[in-house]
Amino acid sequence: MTDTEEVKLQDSPLFNLLEGFVTELRTAGLPVSLVENIDAAQAVRHIPIEDRDAFKYALAATLVKNNAHWRTFETLFEVYFSLRGSEYALDPDGDNPFGDNADDQEGQEGPQGEGGEGGGQGLSPEELAELLYQALMKGDSALMRALAKQAVKRYAGMEPGRPVGGTYYLYRTLRNLDLEGMLERLMDQSRDEAGEDQSSLDQRLERDEYEHRIDELRKEIEAEIRRRLVADRGAEAMAKTLRKPLPEDVDFMHASRDEMANLRRAIYPLTRKLAVRLARKRRHGRKGPLDFRNTVRHSLSYGGVPAEPKFRHPKPSKPEIIVIADISGSVAAFARFTLHLVYAISGQFSKVRAFVFIDGLDEVTSFFEGVDDIAEAVHRVNTEADVVWVDGHSDYGHAFEVFWENFGNEVGPKSTVLVLGDARNNYHASQAWIMKEIQHRARKLFWLNPEPKAYWNTGDSIVGEYAAHCDGCFEVRNLRQLEGFVDNLV
Repeated sequence: MTDTEEVKLQDSPLFNLLEGFVTELRTAGLPVSLVENIDAAQAVRHIPIEDRDAFKYALAATLVKNNAHWRTFETLFEVYFSLRGSEYALDPDGDNPFGDNADDQEGQEGPQGEGGEGGGQGLSPEELAELLYQALMKGDSALMRALAKQAVKRYAGMEPGRPVGGTYYLYRTLRNLDLEGMLERLMDQSRDEAGEDQSSLDQRLERDEYEHRIDELRKEIEAEIRRRLVADRGAEAMAKTLRKPLPEDVDFMHASRDEMANLRRAIYPLTRKLAVRLARKRRHGRKGPLDFRNTVRHSLSYGGVPAEPKFRHPKPSKPEIIVIADISGSVAAFARFTLHLVYAISGQFSKVRAFVFIDGLDEVTSFFEGVDDIAEAVHRVNTEADVVWVDGHSDYGHAFEVFWENFGNEVGPKSTVLVLGDARNNYHASQAWIMKEIQHRARKLFWLNPEPKAYWNTGDSIVGEYAAHCDGCFEVRNLRQLEGFVDNLV
């Protein structure tokens, strides 16, 4: 691209629009570099702006590097570009984006069918349902888009400035359309047309096809609601409302069910990346001390001048990992993901041993031996481990006493000990001297705490007493922070 073309591109509305979109992506946590921003700007020069799908996937190809980030990218794209393009306009005549109430339009006549948003204003609810049934039967995407607009205008009850989320409007619209009943009607029609010759497989295929069409209709309704909310509140405000944290930024202790599922999917590619990183770091370790004899020997070829110093190359041994994890209710999810990650990259360590506790302590190393599904082993840890001593409330002091009495002599100079927990000890004795003894014997002792640092040493948290005897105490609230810590293990 020449300098003149670059100046023209930077001055174009498309470039400014793209800059705003990239800013939204970065605000949401997606790592978009300057080079990727330039690549996106060059890519869209070759894409017709009216081809929405091509435009969307051209941006995705240049801006998204992680499959886990796709959902966030798609949501922000649909918000930021929701009103771009004539076919996505809310009202061609420039009226209020929310339109008039359907009750006020019953007497208005107009062309019916695919002629745009205004074509269905005079339809009764029964006629609208019949048209929708015909569109689903034929798979007519254009008609479904037009009817989705009419359904939102008629049933969603959207009001300008009202602080209501899109889910509420979507529920109101779908409730009036009765898509479940429409699916059964479509299947009945299909069975009537096929007669007795239709096999169970054919029925299943027919149902899958109709479910896919209904899902497409639901997406059109969601998109129409989103467009109207953007028109009322602005793209930036809606992006902020709909923005969700990336899987690697989700807080372990406050994740919803859906976020937990995304975390489980995100941890598998993370383990592969970390395993490669640790292996490379060990393979390309720093040079050892100067090898004087070897340096002198090679200096003979330079007339006795030590022009090429030689170093002893250390052979770094794989560390032994000992994990001691609190699995009480408040930090169970954090311990689960950390155990999963450690065992997934266990090939980078000479040995991994795992202990879990609440007020009692139990070794669970055997749960992970010879298993293919680490998630199943972690589930066994949470359901079968004997970790209750008295009342099932966290007692770090007693758990550490049990560990030191039974397993303390197995901590050695090759051992890296990880303690996982929030150190909320329910006002029991801390027994912090055990951490001092472990640090004295072990190669490294690290404490990982899933609570924000602002909460440390408040209430019954005594993390400061333990941290005084650790080589490092880290805030690890999400996968991103957990990934950053792993570099300390080698």
